Amino acid sequence: MSDTSLGVIELGRLGYRAAYEAQVRVHADVLAGREAAGAPAGRLLVVEHDPVITVTRRPGVDRHVLATEEALARAGVGLEPTDRGGDVTYHGPGQLVVYPIVDLKRLGLRVHEYMRTLEAAVIETLGAFGLEGRRDADATGVWLRMRSGELAKVCAMGVRLRRWVTMHGLALNVRPELSHFGLIVPCGLVGRPVTSMHAELGDRCPSMAEVGRALTAALSDRLLHAPSA
Repeated sequence: MSDTSLGVIELGRLGYRAAYEAQVRVHADVLAGREAAGAPAGRLLVVEHDPVITVTRRPGVDRHVLATEEALARAGVGLEPTDRGGDVTYHGPGQLVVYPIVDLKRLGLRVHEYMRTLEAAVIETLGAFGLEGRRDADATGVWLRMRSGELAKVCAMGVRLRRWVTMHGLALNVRPELSHFGLIVPCGLVGRPVTSMHAELGDRCPSMAEVGRALTAALSDRLLHAPSA
């Protein structure tokens, strides 16, 4: 395990393809550092995407895009293929996306442990702002119990590994346009609602910058000090 911190790279607001290209570059750097003494075990890329729906290569996933191309164009939402795991996901302004590009081999983490660590960092972050995030045994990600009592997804996750270095990551809904999730079946989970920190907290919702600082700190701490690492 590396004892150096995971550096944060702020990409600002960026299109999905450009952010993917940044991931590829950082992935190459992290992989090259595997044999270099003192090199960090990874980086955390933070980005806010232009409105886009991403679709994985899993057969039949495209059926979970409910809107026509014309409807997407009217809504100003793009459509992009992705090589991450999972299903269909929406990204857009007001959603905090973090791509941890980390060497699981150096951290001593298996994929299942890595995903649970991501969830734990999000739950810790939500707790810092007065929200009780929770896992769902049947679905990856983090959920909040709405005032109605129903569980709603607040953070989606999907990753890919290349030579045990991760790509992609998580998308935490801080204050996105929730109506855009109606354009898809989010993560392929039929009938499961989506919420945001702002929907639950209202005027008490923190800024994107505040959530970003809290989440990257939690991720760095938990990834570098995971029990199995």
